[in-house]
Amino acid sequence: MTVIILTACPVGLRGHLTQWLIELSAGVYVGHISSRVRNRLWARVIDMAGPGRALMVFQTKGEQRLSFKVHDHHWTPVDLDGISLMRRPSEPVFNAAMPSGWSKAARRRRFAGRRSSE
Repeated sequence: MTVIILTACPVGLRGHLTQWLIELSAGVYVGHISSRVRNRLWARVIDMAGPGRALMVFQTKGEQRLSFKVHDHHWTPVDLDGISLMRRPSEPVFNAAMPSGWSKAARRRRFAGRRSSE
């Protein structure tokens, strides 16, 4: 079984993958294909991905019975004593919409508690 997950990829690539795989959800494709077709599809994904990123999980022989391929993804596959793991980036990925630090009300409560205990 092969699973391909696309993020922010062009519509043309999504349409091309639906010729070979079933789209379960937006950007998630699953199917049983041969290794030859899988390798050609992955080459097409890399060519057509543009600014997007892709992740592919597929069956292989071995202890885990699966392997990963990634394209422009911030998580990377790492082999650790024969077991494939996904390494997260060491620096956190911040969202610009997320507030940073404490709110003003939380700061006031925090410092007010210190002043009253003195």
